[in-house]
Amino acid sequence: MATTPGRTAPFHSVRYALRLLETIAGHPDGIRADDLAQAAGLPPDQREHLMGMLLAEGYVEEPVEGVFAPGRVLLMLGGVGDDGEEGRRRFRDERLQAALDALRDSLNAPVYLARYADGELEVPRISDTPEAPVVNEWVDFRSAAHATAIGKCLLSQLDHDGREDHLARHRAARLTSRTITDRRVLLSALERQPPTMPVLDFQEYAIGTLCAAVPLTAGSTVGCLALSLPVGQAHRLRRAAEELNRQAATTLLSLTI
Repeated sequence: MATTPGRTAPFHSVRYALRLLETIAGHPDGIRADDLAQAAGLPPDQREHLMGMLLAEGYVEEPVEGVFAPGRVLLMLGGVGDDGEEGRRRFRDERLQAALDALRDSLNAPVYLARYADGELEVPRISDTPEAPVVNEWVDFRSAAHATAIGKCLLSQLDHDGREDHLARHRAARLTSRTITDRRVLLSALERQPPTMPVLDFQEYAIGTLCAAVPLTAGSTVGCLALSLPVGQAHRLRRAAEELNRQAATTLLSLTI
């Protein structure tokens, strides 16, 4: 399966963050801000924004003002500890779930982590609450990629042949009056989807439900983050989608390291 060229906004943020972390990891006793800036070679505005995120998430610490060193999270993910690989995997899973839970609380909406693997859509992680419940999966998400923001976000990251293959195996059934079932129209919409913009679903999967999804590309993995809202909160959808896109870098970083 091939993916389309181009990178998402979260990917660029994570690439820059990894550059900073690689530099800091090479200086276990700390590196001065000026030296870090020169070594990482990032614009000041990007560097300051990302350092704020890395400090807040525990990847980096500032033992002395203006000096940055590896933080607890970076050390744990790097395998420093008594539990070995199993402890590292468990810690990474906890960090990922914590990132999803924080997104859920920030957006006041259920959050979904999805991926496209072995020719099928998967939703391995969901974070919801009784006040912000997950959408009712009345049709298996695997068979409804054409009608969900999650599915269309994943399909838009595939190349043309990958999309054709998926739609050949999963007929685009009409789930609501808003569902796009014409293959040519659907393929055209997927082709035109900007890689840095959220994908929106206005009651195409289920009446009364709105969804938004943003791409998460980590290496060769095709993935996305998504949220859902009841139609009564339609006024929140676009802003929530923009915020989801803005905060996606934290989740992608948890997947990448």
